[in-house]
Amino acid sequence: MNPKLFLVLRVIFSVFLIFFGLDHFFNYIPFPEMAPEANAYFANLLSTYAMHIVGVVEVTAGLAFLFNKFGAIMALILMSVSINAVLFHLSLDPEKIYGALVLLILNIIFLYHYRKNYTELLKPV
Repeated sequence: MNPKLFLVLRVIFSVFLIFFGLDHFFNYIPFPEMAPEANAYFANLLSTYAMHIVGVVEVTAGLAFLFNKFGAIMALILMSVSINAVLFHLSLDPEKIYGALVLLILNIIFLYHYRKNYTELLKPV
């Protein structure tokens, strides 16, 4: 991948992650009403502080990508958040899946970019 294009994507991804990650703590984004099932599930996640963990992962990953440190491992860790966000919206709130899809697509791009870092991890024993 072109280094300048990767730099632009890295900065965009970082800002995206930090912006949405900090929202888990400060609630500055007014979200539209979700389906009742999605509201119930999301309320359970909020009551157990699971969304705070997601916020920490997103902010940490955003800072890692911004400063170009530990990007390969953060892309792996962030993949669990990306897949769960897509599955949540796919099953409970499909009208608002676009942000989760952007997160997943950018995460896949970063996993692909760092694929050489995973060779030792994926080597047969």
